[in-house]
Amino acid sequence: MMPIRTSQKAAQFNESVIREMTRLFLTHSGPEGVNLAQGFPDFPAPDALKEAACAAIRADLNQYAITWGAKSLREAIADKTAHHYGVRPDPEREITVACGATEAMMAALLALTNPGDEVIVFEPFYENYGPDAVLSGATPRFVRLHAPDWRLDPAELAAVFNNKTRAIIVNTPHNPTGKVFAAEELGWIAALCQKWDVVAITDEIYEHLVYEGKHLRLSDLPGMAERTVTITGLSKTYSATGWRIGWLLAPPEATVAIRRVHDFLTVGAAAPLQEGAATALRFPDTYYAELATRYQEKRDSFLAVLRSVGLTATTPPGAYYVLADASVWLKTLKLPDDKALARWLVTERDIAVVPGSSFFRVPAEGANLIRFCYCKKPETLERAAKLLTALFPGVA
Repeated sequence: MMPIRTSQKAAQFNESVIREMTRLFLTHSGPEGVNLAQGFPDFPAPDALKEAACAAIRADLNQYAITWGAKSLREAIADKTAHHYGVRPDPEREITVACGATEAMMAALLALTNPGDEVIVFEPFYENYGPDAVLSGATPRFVRLHAPDWRLDPAELAAVFNNKTRAIIVNTPHNPTGKVFAAEELGWIAALCQKWDVVAITDEIYEHLVYEGKHLRLSDLPGMAERTVTITGLSKTYSATGWRIGWLLAPPEATVAIRRVHDFLTVGAAAPLQEGAATALRFPDTYYAELATRYQEKRDSFLAVLRSVGLTATTPPGAYYVLADASVWLKTLKLPDDKALARWLVTERDIAVVPGSSFFRVPAEGANLIRFCYCKKPETLERAAKLLTALFPGVA
């Protein structure tokens, strides 16, 4: 029997390494293990969020919502955006609710790029962006963020723009490094987008996890509102990654195309969960301030642990990840690279991390790095600290 022929697109990338590490953790870990690989909290989502969704289910809001989002949620998104950023998008013409920021990115690229176009991606990158570009028929082009502070070189950025460039993906705060793009860097991007008639697609899912200064939106820069698609969602801010509720803010003509694609990708996000999300988006300012404070405390204490066991890492100003240099561990354990280290940690020591090579086009360029997430309960991070210090006592 002949095997089924598969597409050339699917042959250009592998499954998610991040999610693979969670599967390995579930297979090999004992009850005291810690999953510091995939970025989902292990603590409860807010009660008001959950109660609103349960009330919607009991009220029988269990059929299709409007394809591009329940009116209650789109109004809440518009109000929250106006409150935090001073600009209120039109709920009827500029907001699309999707099944998480992941589907939102795919819908945007399919709606706004054509085969043969180029899409600029910053490296190290969140691993979905390259495959998203490939699936849309475009070619990803990469621009390096330089360690240790993950700075952007304006000359290198300018060099990658050309007549084929259609879009640039900007993730700020950034996964996997925790970088927050500075106003100057966003200005470079904005100027080049306008020079080359390029659309910016921003992934701002960590917008409320900024620890120094405040979150800056590319769409708020002069000349960028009409050429920016802003993506964010429920997952990280409200600790509900499994709900898969995200949204896009885009100019009306882009929104028309995005909604067409979204309609045939997923039809729409879960109706009762959209009602829960609408409630969460009306939380008071104290919620966001307390969220950032708690995560900053987690970051600082966890960074101290990592440094005490020999890892090198720049303090991330946003998101909830640390991309650390594990060269000392590789040498101590006599392991060849990050992949071997990550597999050894999860299978032999019940600690799941992400090998840094998965965030680079050329894997060898990240072969000394591993990514940790610290969006965990205090007791989980304490357990991680005990495991790590027992494994590498006195390495530093």
